Amino acid sequence: MFTKILIANRGEIACRVIKTARKMGIKTVAVYSDADRDARHVQLADEAVHIGAAPSRESYLQADRIIAACKQTGAQAVHPGYGFLSENEAFARKVEEEGITFIGPKHYSIAAMGDKIASKKLANDAKVNTIPGYNEAIETAEQAVEIAKGIGYPVMIKASAGGGGKGLRVAFNDKEALEGFTSCRNEARNSFGDDRVFIEKFVEEPRHIEIQVLGDSHGNVIYLNERECSIQRRHQKVIEEAPSPFISDRTRKAMGEQAVALAKAVKYQSAGTVEFVVGKDQSFYFLEMNTRLQVEHPVTECITALDLVELMIRVAAGEKLPLAQADVKREGWAMECRINAEDPFRNFLPSTGRLVRFQPPKESMWASDTEHLYGVRVDTGVQDGGEIPMYYDSMIAKLIVHGKDRAEAIAKMREALNGFVIRGISSNIPFQAALLAHPKFVSGDFNTGFIAEHYGKGFHAEDVPHDDPDFLAALAAYVNRHSLQRAAGISGQMPGHEFEVGEDFVVVGLGADGNNRRQPVNVRDFQAQSGSSAVETNGKRYELCSKWHLGGSRIRGTVNGKAFTAQIERGVGRNPLALRVSHNGTRLDALVLTPRAAELHALMPFKAPPDMSRFVLSPMPGLLVDVAVQPGQKVQAGERVAVIEAMKMENVLFATADGVVGKVLAAKGESLTVDQPIVEFV
Repeated sequence: MFTKILIANRGEIACRVIKTARKMGIKTVAVYSDADRDARHVQLADEAVHIGAAPSRESYLQADRIIAACKQTGAQAVHPGYGFLSENEAFARKVEEEGITFIGPKHYSIAAMGDKIASKKLANDAKVNTIPGYNEAIETAEQAVEIAKGIGYPVMIKASAGGGGKGLRVAFNDKEALEGFTSCRNEARNSFGDDRVFIEKFVEEPRHIEIQVLGDSHGNVIYLNERECSIQRRHQKVIEEAPSPFISDRTRKAMGEQAVALAKAVKYQSAGTVEFVVGKDQSFYFLEMNTRLQVEHPVTECITALDLVELMIRVAAGEKLPLAQADVKREGWAMECRINAEDPFRNFLPSTGRLVRFQPPKESMWASDTEHLYGVRVDTGVQDGGEIPMYYDSMIAKLIVHGKDRAEAIAKMREALNGFVIRGISSNIPFQAALLAHPKFVSGDFNTGFIAEHYGKGFHAEDVPHDDPDFLAALAAYVNRHSLQRAAGISGQMPGHEFEVGEDFVVVGLGADGNNRRQPVNVRDFQAQSGSSAVETNGKRYELCSKWHLGGSRIRGTVNGKAFTAQIERGVGRNPLALRVSHNGTRLDALVLTPRAAELHALMPFKAPPDMSRFVLSPMPGLLVDVAVQPGQKVQAGERVAVIEAMKMENVLFATADGVVGKVLAAKGESLTVDQPIVEFV
């Protein structure tokens, strides 16, 4: 066994590998860029080596520097994590040539699965289902019908040079195939000047289901069940779960056996994933093989009680797999939510900056621990007060839960999200909460088009209806009463003029348009010692009890005997006295006032936000990589104005109306904040 390994990665996966290495008694070496000098993975490792500037192409993608760091520290093996160089065949080969062990598959396995066309051919040879199709140019409509009948309806007729939905038709019978071929060909000729058309099987209501495989250097390969990854936004996975709520045991076995056959065909040694697209009739077809550890590996670890990172290290050291296919368990139900630094209310734009507060929910199971399951686990590479740099991926944590069944897993995840406090940057937690509450997700009735179908026009606060909005108002009043109790207890008050706390309040919801909803709330029988109180509003009664303390971001307690977790934030928006209550993805911004103060507040004029239509503002924090205009230039609506880059994402800003540029307020290469003006029009 190795005595020291280097982790050629950063963030949560580097921290994850360090945990297993520590459990195995193996020393670890971290590598870091300028941006990660104080990162969590650097602090956790036994040694750390600086490998370059902040951009990944100048640090984490520098293979020679990583190999040099191995030699410098005496690391005998490299774990590549995922992303960066993890599926780079040249890197794997170079590491082996230098006498260092690559903790992953052999370079020839990476190469075989890295080429989409070659991997499909290999899959065919290994008797793995691939999407049936005719990839040669088709000459006539009659030929197209014969081919479609041979493949089996429905089929997808696609222009070879297609894109943007042009030159694409789905046919369910001979008539549609005949007409679809003709119109597809015409569209392709007119749009692309290329009328070649091919046909392949159309998978109805497709689901993305993948099989985890594990192989050793002694020819043994097993599969560790499946993961359902159909909840995706722009082809990026958002929620993953194991097992799948959709496939049958028979389909699971068939998919697993085909995945093993493919892995054996490329002499696969290590953990890897074979991805399939599965139709509504449970027909399944090979998509690709990921020759590395997956982001979503924790859900498989939960249901199998295996440490995949440990198994990868043992296999790389030449050990045999410690279990056979018959020993693989499938117990309980696991789910993972990817917590990303992005603003779901601003079209998921990246959000970078200082983590003023980062308080994950309480963990009851941990990475590398296969004994304490059926709980909550957080895999992260950040910490309270840390910086989220603009140069890397937006994922800052993975929240994993393990329940006895799917309903329990969903309930645990919703409660864990309620207790996940992130301040200073925006996160996608409200969006995750909305997905988990969606009736179709709860029933397991979804496919890869779920988010596009239900949130096609973006995500808005009203997309997360609360099952009891009066509870939010009651909680706001209760927290305010808690705060006033402290004021009432301050010593040195003038006798006869002590501060008295009333029982009647008005919760004034703060609408962005100045329309403030007013809700009377009565808070009585408040017990400072126990934190119990009876709160009444809209004819409902809430028996609340909590040990919450002033300034706490999280409030835990019971309401009518049932446990709850919510979040409290003071001084939100443009009002320093406002209170934000967040629960189950819904948030209420409100002022809690006495009835008289509420009357006076209603008379206050509404101050509309300033008109910023003359400015082009930065929609996200990031690097200004280009300014395409200059003072005095005439600009038409839709014309490119500036380009901002953050978290591997380029955002092009366009003029929304015709105008003349007055001033350019930010220079190329400058780091911008949210809503910072870049260009002003006259």
